[in-house]
Amino acid sequence: MNMTAGGNASVPSQPLTVRVLSGAAVDASAFRLFATGKVKGDADMVFYGQPKNDDATIALTNDGNNTAFSVDLNRLQADVQKVAFTVTCDGNQTVAGLQRLAIQVEAAGQVLLNGVVDLNGRQEAALILGELYRRNSEWKFRFIAQGFNGGLKPLAEHFGVDVADSPAPTTAPAPTPAPTPAASKINLSKVSLTKEKPAISLTKRDNFGEIRINLNWHRGNPATGLRAVFGGSKGIDLDLGAFVELSDGYKTVIQALGNRFGSMDSEPYVQLQGDDRTGEFSTGEWLHVNGREWKHIREVLIFAFIYEGVPSWDKTDGVVSLFIPDQPPIETRMTEGQNNRNMCAIARLVNENGNIKVERINQFFNGHSDMDKAFGWGFSWKAGSK
Repeated sequence: MNMTAGGNASVPSQPLTVRVLSGAAVDASAFRLFATGKVKGDADMVFYGQPKNDDATIALTNDGNNTAFSVDLNRLQADVQKVAFTVTCDGNQTVAGLQRLAIQVEAAGQVLLNGVVDLNGRQEAALILGELYRRNSEWKFRFIAQGFNGGLKPLAEHFGVDVADSPAPTTAPAPTPAPTPAASKINLSKVSLTKEKPAISLTKRDNFGEIRINLNWHRGNPATGLRAVFGGSKGIDLDLGAFVELSDGYKTVIQALGNRFGSMDSEPYVQLQGDDRTGEFSTGEWLHVNGREWKHIREVLIFAFIYEGVPSWDKTDGVVSLFIPDQPPIETRMTEGQNNRNMCAIARLVNENGNIKVERINQFFNGHSDMDKAFGWGFSWKAGSK
């Protein structure tokens, strides 16, 4: 069913997927709301920095520029009255620059409702797209498409979220902790590495914890018809990997090709968490770095390559996100892809006197050997398979 703004329709009381479809990068969020129309606390907001709520009734996954929220209506607390879905743009972009924007409700892989936002002339940086809401003991969905002035912070505050004013990480020493902890506030900070801002340094620690690196890209979903809308009839197997150099000069490659998955607890302290060959894993591919052993690591060069399928970086909407404990997420997008080259050097983590310097690279090559030569790693290469 195609909806117009302001329209509503009943939905079944079962696990649903609410999917936000965008033509460009956008941050989607969900808010669990009560009788006041506000949240009760931080756990009621689901976004890039908190991808599920406290009871896992609402969870977020990304698929390139698209976002899917799983919502288990049967398990929502009895006093939850609404779940609102929003989008906000990065930087100075407005929603008109997204090129296309839609929200759809799915059950058991079938599209129930679909609302396409008319973006012509819209100057807002944020929108309230729609909401699931209770009405006379049943659930309904309303397509709203209402513009909102400001970014994610004022939008979150509109729904009652207590937002912390948290600066991005820098190389400056951490401030002395206050004797009394401040009231809990949610941190909306995110660091995007771009051409204009290609690097950031994180202050030295004895233990950086488990560093998680995620590669996500747009796969399309035949069950929902998204592949026809967003292009590409053949799926692409996009693989994540890394060159690793330790402080003693030892070098190795981590990748699914050749089953070189690495190890977290022993050298090289970097491990690939499986290989998504089907595109069925909506969370993408993950590479973990043991930040407790950062003193033994000199550099981690993160790369992606198209193992199968026609090189079409412009259709992957690829994004790599770094999650480091107690730090805002750091992301970089593969925005300058050259479609005749199947290898992308995305970013690197460099040990600078104990600090972690995260540097965006975003350079494209014809394969492992070409990338190796460009950065001087000195490996010997031969054809392989997985």
